[in-house]
Amino acid sequence: MTLVSLLRYAHQAEIIVVVERTISFDGVTAFLAVVETSSFTKAASRLGIAKSAVSRRVSELEDGLGVRLIHRTTRKLHLTDAGVEYAAHVGRAVTALTDANEAVRDLGDSTRGRVRLTAPVDLGSTYLPNVLRRFREKYPDIAVDCLLSGRRIDLVAEGVDLALRFGPLQDSSLVARKLATGAAFFAASPAYLEKHGTPKKLTDLLTHELVLFRAPHGKTRFDLEGPKGPESIDVTGKLTADDLSFLLKAVTDGAGIALLPWFLVATYVDAGSIVRLLPKYRQPGGAGHLVYPSARLLPKRVSLLIDHLLDELKVLRMEPT
Repeated sequence: MTLVSLLRYAHQAEIIVVVERTISFDGVTAFLAVVETSSFTKAASRLGIAKSAVSRRVSELEDGLGVRLIHRTTRKLHLTDAGVEYAAHVGRAVTALTDANEAVRDLGDSTRGRVRLTAPVDLGSTYLPNVLRRFREKYPDIAVDCLLSGRRIDLVAEGVDLALRFGPLQDSSLVARKLATGAAFFAASPAYLEKHGTPKKLTDLLTHELVLFRAPHGKTRFDLEGPKGPESIDVTGKLTADDLSFLLKAVTDGAGIALLPWFLVATYVDAGSIVRLLPKYRQPGGAGHLVYPSARLLPKRVSLLIDHLLDELKVLRMEPT
């Protein structure tokens, strides 16, 4: 552990006295274990040492710092203000050290470890499972944690290695690998069309049941590319959602017509459970990217998943053939 300097300012003499003491790394890890478990007994169990050893290491740490970190009673303990501050700082330092250790270990064993990947819910619930199954078959000792979310996750702050994102990129500090640019198309189930008829022109949508994505108050505007160039139409719908997977299920169940990305509906169209409507119209989509932090060491296990995803997503069906 580096030397910790305790700065004491003598106001009247206007001098700074620097006291340097050696701080044991064992003391730091014992302190963090107590903080995380809220118990000296549980901390001892986690570290595989005696409770008395944990108590001694924490006391030595406090002596080295010259400040009390934990108030102890026979029944409970709580952090002092100094303890709260110290836990926040050394926690980040230990995490950084752990990341560095893992990165170095990967140089010797490139196919072990864990990768955290975030992706949109709709892609994660439809396309990714098979993609990741094939990756796990190739690298059985690499574990993958998937975080499926509609929010834009801060990769660095939340410790996520990779993200699959569609649409404009907002963080210029990330490395971005472009995948493809897709489009959305109108779709409905055969059962719905048999009951309500098939729209022949764009304005026919106004008389149909529409399932809408992120439509405040059930209203939205479709900005489309049509046979005569850009066209727009304002529509309303009584069923809306902020998850494309919900829209897909609603369409297959016959709830109405939706505008859906082709990669979501392609296999359903092939199987005949969904019908593509108004084929001369499409809604251009944002480009897809695989992004990851640029300021961190890139472990081999992460590089392997990046390469696999880039290969697999090349054949993702973004447009009808």
